[in-house]
Amino acid sequence: MDVLELARLQFALTAGAHFLFVALTLGLATVVAVLQTRATAGDSEIHRRMTRFWGRLYVINYAMGIVTGLVMEFQIGLSWSGLTHFAGNVLGASLAMETLVAFFVESTFLGLWIFGWGRLNRWLHLTTIWVVTLTAYASAYWILVANGFMQHPVGAAPGPDGLRLTDAGAVLTNPSALQAFWHVLAGGLVTAGFFLAGVSAWHLLRRTPEQEFFGRSLRIGVFVAAPALFASAVTGGRQLQLIEEIQPHKWDAFTGGAGGARIGALLMLTAFAAMFFFSLLNVLLALSRRVVVTARLWHVALIAAIPLPYVAMISGWVFRELGRQPWVVDGLLTTEDAVSDLSAGAIRVSFTAFVSLFAVLIAVNGWLLARHARRGPEPAGRVELEVLV
Repeated sequence: MDVLELARLQFALTAGAHFLFVALTLGLATVVAVLQTRATAGDSEIHRRMTRFWGRLYVINYAMGIVTGLVMEFQIGLSWSGLTHFAGNVLGASLAMETLVAFFVESTFLGLWIFGWGRLNRWLHLTTIWVVTLTAYASAYWILVANGFMQHPVGAAPGPDGLRLTDAGAVLTNPSALQAFWHVLAGGLVTAGFFLAGVSAWHLLRRTPEQEFFGRSLRIGVFVAAPALFASAVTGGRQLQLIEEIQPHKWDAFTGGAGGARIGALLMLTAFAAMFFFSLLNVLLALSRRVVVTARLWHVALIAAIPLPYVAMISGWVFRELGRQPWVVDGLLTTEDAVSDLSAGAIRVSFTAFVSLFAVLIAVNGWLLARHARRGPEPAGRVELEVLV
């Protein structure tokens, strides 16, 4: 492979791996915030325990996602200096806002949430997790503002030193960014729903004594995933309509072209169809509390289905990115012009280092999630959400 191909593959692997963490983080943060709201407002012991258990898994995934995000940003600066030179005046502000939101506001309030158990007023503690959730949404929005501009460059004009910002409002309300934002949020909830249902099914399959806890958690996962899949279908359909209007070359790749973009689109649609019909069955089965606890074959199917949202989201991302090739900024900057002036040896070394590091991070995250998921919730009576009133 030459320098350009290795740089593209390196970015694809690192960005795709980081997105695996983001998908679960977005959805699980929302679920945990709602669970804690129910626990705080209704003084529900089981919802307190759910908040602690699923919140612990959320924190693990979030922490590993932060590390992968830092590494990904480093490799962007290393391998794609042509992009930052050409479009930095437009992309820099949104990426800086994402950093401020994710690494300062979101991380600060997550720390308050983690270390505030039993120390903060219960309503103040609840506020911290909602701030974490909303800033996670904001972080996703700022990233998609940058990506949306690369898909559909608006609000900027060529200048002597690259692009210059001419209309910030157009950049912030870019339909390519806004429609992708809602699609990603829906996908995050689908991912969280399948994760909750699959982990709960594993415990129920092993005849856990915590049948009420995991029976409720399974039903929450099923009833979160089903409407989220419908929202994902609606937002995905609107994106396809937009692609036909603003990116005809990508539309051609989707409808009749060959190569990775079409393969990504077909894999995305196949995974979505499998999840959609499976979710219809899940909803019907989850209506019976007895079936939720006793249907062992269903439990096996729910465990096996955990990867499906990841397959759908990654393949959709592949279609979104490959479909606009050979452009990085659609119609303005080619991929070849965006890559840094690196030697073949340098890009091979960085490729090996980044891929190895991400493989380790994914393995560690999977091990930590599995380890803590197997432990189950804390015994009843040990959870104290509020000490100070």
